[in-house]
Amino acid sequence: MNSSQGESGIYLSVVVPAYNEQENLPRLVAEVESALKSAGKAWELVLVNDGSTDDSPSVLRRLLAEHLRLRVLSLKRRSGQTAALEAGLRAARGRFLATLDADLQNDPYDVVRLLPMVEGGECDFVNGWRRRRDDPWLRRLSTRVANAVRNWLTHEDIRDSACALKVFRRECVERVKFFNGMHRFLPTLVRMEGYRVAEVPVSHRARTAGVSKYGVWNRAFRALRDALAVRWMQSRILRYEVEEWRRDDG
Repeated sequence: MNSSQGESGIYLSVVVPAYNEQENLPRLVAEVESALKSAGKAWELVLVNDGSTDDSPSVLRRLLAEHLRLRVLSLKRRSGQTAALEAGLRAARGRFLATLDADLQNDPYDVVRLLPMVEGGECDFVNGWRRRRDDPWLRRLSTRVANAVRNWLTHEDIRDSACALKVFRRECVERVKFFNGMHRFLPTLVRMEGYRVAEVPVSHRARTAGVSKYGVWNRAFRALRDALAVRWMQSRILRYEVEEWRRDDG
């Protein structure tokens, strides 16, 4: 993680990967700015352009000139959501971190609502749960099936691990190794590091611009493959206790 967070004065960093979301970016920045102003904390918004091929780069340059708390990272080529998310998290300077999707289906005000749970020590990591999801029925069904398969293989009880809205302490992800597709398993990976994970219902809105970057079937097959990888990681994780002997211990 960025070693300068202690000197930056940033309390909360919101990290958002974005690919071909030119129509949504201005409203996204405005909504995040409005929500975080209400929190009364020092904050930054880290938008990560994942090699967009639409007009997103020029939109982001304009927004960067207009919004002082906005930072923009740009991947040289499209590398996927996990890579964009990791790049943003590693560059973030905040004591607390939050993640959102760029498609406006998450409500930034939920970040402000969930932050006190982490600040107050109730848990280390809060995962959003889209209990009333505003998506087509086939996409909702595929997500439900994918979550069931993930939980069965990883012995988890996460209702909505693919929800992008998450709020957590920065140390939760300092030792997490990100592989392609692992953004969907972040609650499980954080638990593997010994941190406490909670799941809370959050708002979910219909997409009004742009198109989804995931199909139903490719998401299902990737979920199965990635769940098998995480199950292997769980079975091979190192767990031990160590003590150092002193010369005067007898």
